[in-house]
Amino acid sequence: MLMAFDSTQQALRAEMLLEYAKIEIDIQPTPKEITAGCAISIGFDDDDLSKVQSIVRSEGVQIKGIFRYQDGEYTLVE
Repeated sequence: MLMAFDSTQQALRAEMLLEYAKIEIDIQPTPKEITAGCAISIGFDDDDLSKVQSIVRSEGVQIKGIFRYQDGEYTLVE
């Protein structure tokens, strides 16, 4: 799974919150297929999707979207 952002500030905020929640994440460049205002995205395991969504919603983190990489392309999950 990959979460993209419109601002670096929101990406860093999400990183802090997810690390605090002990969710394993991977900071990576935003793929060119995903147009976002921020060059940083956060990768995480499919199994953590509901936890990530809950944290993002409850903390008011503004995201571009959550994407799943499948069959060579990114599809929007949320």
